[in-house]
Amino acid sequence: MNNHITFHPSHEGIVSLCSQDTPIRKLIHHIGPLTLKTNENHLEALVMSIIGQQLSAKAASTIRQRVKMLCGEITPERVLRTPIENLRNAGVSRTKIEYIFDLCKKVHSNEISFANFHSQENETVINSLTSVKGIGKWTAEMFLLFSLGRLNVLSLGDAGLQRATKWLYQLDDRPKNKYMEEVSANWHPYYSIVSLYLWESIDLGFVDHFPTLEDVNEK
Repeated sequence: MNNHITFHPSHEGIVSLCSQDTPIRKLIHHIGPLTLKTNENHLEALVMSIIGQQLSAKAASTIRQRVKMLCGEITPERVLRTPIENLRNAGVSRTKIEYIFDLCKKVHSNEISFANFHSQENETVINSLTSVKGIGKWTAEMFLLFSLGRLNVLSLGDAGLQRATKWLYQLDDRPKNKYMEEVSANWHPYYSIVSLYLWESIDLGFVDHFPTLEDVNEK
């Protein structure tokens, strides 16, 4: 099941960000409303995330569809009953199968409880998810955003977000590409909304093809 949250000008997060941060306000006004689509089938979201690791979008999409056809609904029981060779024939590597089975076993035994996540802090959810083989902090942060719909997720390890931040704020080179750390104070508690707009600025080609946002506006 998918849910949608659209960030219109009247959304409290948009109002807050626009009143506190000029570069973000300009970016939001230029791009317009964005929609966050969340996948409430939490197990499916994580399994598909594992499948997509280190693959092109096209390859990942093909393999995900094959796995869905194999398993039907993605549940711990159905995944664990699927023969390994069938998953291999669908294009899933043996390492990723190990990761997926580890996740499904932990969900099946209730070691990981999706029902509890909704009342837990971000760090608690991250710690629970990263106990699974193959799930790192970035994957857990994306789960917080795109499955739980959390608006207060700041993924400092996301290279694209750091790059877009450097571009938007016209920052000089920083050690270890730490750009969000310098300017994100005004984004709280709507880090996720800022992230969506920064990712969109990359997808639209702004970051790679225009020196500044002002140059985009002059196009």
